[in-house]
Amino acid sequence: MLTLLTTYPALAIACAAVFGLLVGSFLNVVILRLPARLEWQWLRDAREVLADAERSPAPPDSADGREDEEAVRASLHLASPEPGVALPAPTDEGGSQPPGIVVEGSHCLKCGHRLAAWENIPLVSFLLLGGRCRGCKARISWQYPAVEALTGLLFALVVWRYGISWQGGTMLVATGFFVAMSGIDARTTLLPDVLTLPLLWFALLISLVPVFVMPSDAILGAAVGYLSLWSVYWGFKLLTGKEGMGFGDFKLLAAIGAFCGWKAILPVVLMSSVIGAMVGLALILIQGRDRATPIPFGPYLAAAGWVQMMYGGDLLGAYLRWMGG
Repeated sequence: MLTLLTTYPALAIACAAVFGLLVGSFLNVVILRLPARLEWQWLRDAREVLADAERSPAPPDSADGREDEEAVRASLHLASPEPGVALPAPTDEGGSQPPGIVVEGSHCLKCGHRLAAWENIPLVSFLLLGGRCRGCKARISWQYPAVEALTGLLFALVVWRYGISWQGGTMLVATGFFVAMSGIDARTTLLPDVLTLPLLWFALLISLVPVFVMPSDAILGAAVGYLSLWSVYWGFKLLTGKEGMGFGDFKLLAAIGAFCGWKAILPVVLMSSVIGAMVGLALILIQGRDRATPIPFGPYLAAAGWVQMMYGGDLLGAYLRWMGG
């Protein structure tokens, strides 16, 4: 099979597109369910800590500790229970633990209708159903076909660019992570550690082959990527007293730096900043968004990182030729 795909590049690209559609369908599940599960786990852990604090006798000089506990309760929107009363078990809006990522089947978020196998075919099912749930006729979000189509297109472009190779396989993995993180950040302004850190470690380990850069460049790229946005974050906070971005952005740029090396950090930051500024301006003009409304930076970092991994060498060469000319 590998020989066949190598011999016929068009077949390899078509297979990559179909595979990307399937992966995109799974990424939709990750985008929707992972944040809910993480928030459920965070609330559960916080309630366990607060329950332990309730059961432990407070020392005489614990006024500050009590104030800290009340602040945590307020941040979690929890009412302070009477002394000795156990905190309730964490639940989501439905009164139970959110569905898992892999085991639980897909269902309509409105009526709970369990999707049949033919309703789970990427893109095709959306068209056959007319964009509506078969059970309650509620509209299906355009996110589902958009993520599937985008992932299929990106996978096809990766195989068209790199073929069946270490670079191609690495890019497919990175692309899946980039799409999932972009979707989650766009919906929730979160970049979960369970995605950013595995991508960072994967980038560092794959440099041992090496695929894109040598291990020394990967390590330096990760450090420069993280510290560059970390410095911007603290500089902005010291000047304005506000947080300009989240820590997940640091880790995502560190992963991109580990893939591409430290020389790629400046082009990636510039590309992501330009794209983010253009999209932000468009949202203000078209949708009338407030300038103070937070705009997730992760999708723009992911897009710039993907472009850099795909065409970074060509872009740098064109830039140097332009400067020399």
